[in-house]
Amino acid sequence: MSGNEVKLNPEQMDRYWGKTRNLTFVILFLWFIFAILIPWFAGPLNSVSFMGFPLGFYMTVQGSLIAFVVLIFVQNWRQDRIDDEFGLQEEE
Repeated sequence: MSGNEVKLNPEQMDRYWGKTRNLTFVILFLWFIFAILIPWFAGPLNSVSFMGFPLGFYMTVQGSLIAFVVLIFVQNWRQDRIDDEFGLQEEE
């Protein structure tokens, strides 16, 4: 930060890091689901067809990539909201 550095008291800092930590855990959990669990269960999912492809194959190849990009945008959007709430937004 530049000369306009914001100082948070310990209680505010604990709340800020608590919200940031919880957001990180939620994003990592969702990432785990799309990176590990869905490919793990791709075999049983293949009995269902989606757009002419087996669902397990589609979710592993295409769906997971879409989910990862969406997770990145959601995480950045939500972290910006947390930063704004505590007055820690970046200067442009």
